[in-house]
Amino acid sequence: MVFIKREVTLTVNLREYRVEIQEHWTLLEVLRDCLGLTGTKCSCNLGDCGACTVIVDGKPVLSCLALAASMEGKEITTIEGLSGDRGLHPLQKAFIDEGAIQCGFCTPGLIMTAKTLLDENPDPTEEEVREAISGNVCRCTGYHKPVKAVLAAAKMLRQEEKGVCNVG
Repeated sequence: MVFIKREVTLTVNLREYRVEIQEHWTLLEVLRDCLGLTGTKCSCNLGDCGACTVIVDGKPVLSCLALAASMEGKEITTIEGLSGDRGLHPLQKAFIDEGAIQCGFCTPGLIMTAKTLLDENPDPTEEEVREAISGNVCRCTGYHKPVKAVLAAAKMLRQEEKGVCNVG
C-alpha cells in the first residue's frame, strides 16, 4: 500500500511547525511522534476516554480522531502550552494542590477540557464541571478531587481577573 505524504504547517502552543506527514496520521500521532509533545496521552484511540484532548481554536478536540492534515490554519494548544512565563496555569496548580492527580494518565485531558469550560464559563457550578468533564475517563480519582480542582482554579482565575493577589 502506498501512502501519500504531504508537508503541513501546524501552529502548536503558539509555535509553527512544518512537518511531513502521511494523510491518514492523526493529530495525536503527529503531536507525540513528530513533535515530541508527549503530554497528550494515547489511550483508547477510539475517542472514548478523553486522554488525548487538546484545544483547537478554543474547543476541546479528541486528537486521536482528528486528522493532522485538517489542522492547518488552526491554533492548537496542548497541556505543554498551558504553563508559561508565570509558571503553571491555575488549573495545573489546582490539580496538584487538590490532590487530583493520582496515576496522572487522564490529567492532561481533564485539564484541557476544564480549560475550555472555564474560558466559556468562569464561574461554573459543580454540576456544570461534572458535565463538562463527563467525556474524560478517570479510573483513580472518582472525579471528586478533579471537580474540586476545577472549581478552585475557577476561583483563582476570577481573583486574578479582579487583580486580587493570592499568595501562599
